[in-house]
Amino acid sequence: MRIATVNDRALVRLISATHHKPPVLRGLVDGDEEAEILAGIEGETSARLIAEREGSPALDRRELAFARRSRDLALYGQGHVNAAFTYTRPTGNRFNTGARGAWYCAWDMLTSAQEVGFHRTRELGFIGRFEDEARYVELLADFIGDFPDLHGTRHPALDPEPERGYLAGQRLAAELRAEGHRGLIYPSVRNPGGRCFVAFDPGIIQNVRPGASWKLVWQGRPEFTIEGV
Repeated sequence: MRIATVNDRALVRLISATHHKPPVLRGLVDGDEEAEILAGIEGETSARLIAEREGSPALDRRELAFARRSRDLALYGQGHVNAAFTYTRPTGNRFNTGARGAWYCAWDMLTSAQEVGFHRTRELGFIGRFEDEARYVELLADFIGDFPDLHGTRHPALDPEPERGYLAGQRLAAELRAEGHRGLIYPSVRNPGGRCFVAFDPGIIQNVRPGASWKLVWQGRPEFTIEGV
């Protein structure tokens, strides 16, 4: 596997707009003192806050954003970075297990939209109803470094079927992390020609900031449209 140099700005990660709003509990209280009480309650159940406070078996709390760059992430990005590594699907994703998350992004918005849209479409297929509207917000981040690159390979991690590709990808990611690699470049499985990146380490995610908002719409078919908001 070849090593490629990355020195690029504004790689795009899409997150649900519901995860981008101010704390929903804030509107339930009249002042900061009451807000602190609710924040304490949230802290007992939030995977992100627990990991920030105590760590987890697969994630040292010192790796998280607040511990390494509190100054430049205090106003924006800290929670999003930490959430990417603490909130996971039980079975994981293509390059992470359920024990430890990762930061997935792409060099262009369309590729990110096709990636997140695939998962939403799959969920709609489970209930047999392709009627939905989902809003997403761009998180832009910069990356610098030398990383393994799966372009030009036929690695089994690129299998489009999650049942096969994810298992192979999770094994590959564990091997790469053990060798000291902090991220991986790979071709998009959902958008031919698209280029993706996964960060294994919160410490390489730089200059997180918000981008544009988009809406994915399903109207009775698995195919979805992408609209600006």
